[in-house]
Amino acid sequence: MTGTGTGTGTKERAAREGGPAVTTPLGRMTALARAELTLLGRSKGTLVAALFVPLVLPVSVRSAADEMDLAGAGLTVGTVVLPAAIGFSLLFAVYAALVGVFVVRREELVLKRLRTGELRDAEILGGAALPAAVIGLVQCLLLTAGCAVLLGLSAPSAPHLAVIGVLLGLVLCAGLAAVTAGFTRTGESAQVTPMPLMIVSMIGSGLFVPLELMPDRVASVCELLPLTPVVTLVRGGWTGDLSAFEALGAIATAVAWTVIAVFAVRRWFRWEPRR
Repeated sequence: MTGTGTGTGTKERAAREGGPAVTTPLGRMTALARAELTLLGRSKGTLVAALFVPLVLPVSVRSAADEMDLAGAGLTVGTVVLPAAIGFSLLFAVYAALVGVFVVRREELVLKRLRTGELRDAEILGGAALPAAVIGLVQCLLLTAGCAVLLGLSAPSAPHLAVIGVLLGLVLCAGLAAVTAGFTRTGESAQVTPMPLMIVSMIGSGLFVPLELMPDRVASVCELLPLTPVVTLVRGGWTGDLSAFEALGAIATAVAWTVIAVFAVRRWFRWEPRR
């Protein structure tokens, strides 16, 4: 999987046809994503964590939700479990999986070789992240369907908020994964470095305990965590209780974290092995 290889097929066809080789950013990213998907399929541990863990953890949330006073907060079991399930998918299938992808590809000099070809830095990171993002998106759709059938979850009152929340979550988790990879030395340590953000998100972003059930001061702090606006938007999309001001605030928080992540990637992401 090298930088020159991503455009080889296009160049050969152009040479046979007697014209100049033309490649596009989308074409280059798609070629890289296909190669990355093949490599991802060979990593059994990553696949198990990305595909099955997000499907199992919501069962724990379902059990915990039965012990909560949800009616007093205007919530149901479905509006607690679904945002949590989507949050788990973003954390495990996208964030944690991509930390390992970025680190392993860097240590194997794949990223360094890719930079010598036509691919730009953003295309390399985007193409490498695309398979995990697609897996995360498909999981979110399956989890939504599952919650609708098993928990009797009704149609969302504001579906656009849920869609915005999921899309922002995919981009944000990919960016945070690249940031974390910049501070991760080896493929083995890539299994550990994502844990702080994952634990903080599971505890404070409303995955196990909705912010509506937390003390006001604690909830105000937790609202500023990276994954909280995603959970807030998804939950608000189903309950319809999110005001325009609250929705804009959640979107602004997610965008702010995304901008911070992009800046951190440009500043600290490493393209060569850490020695």
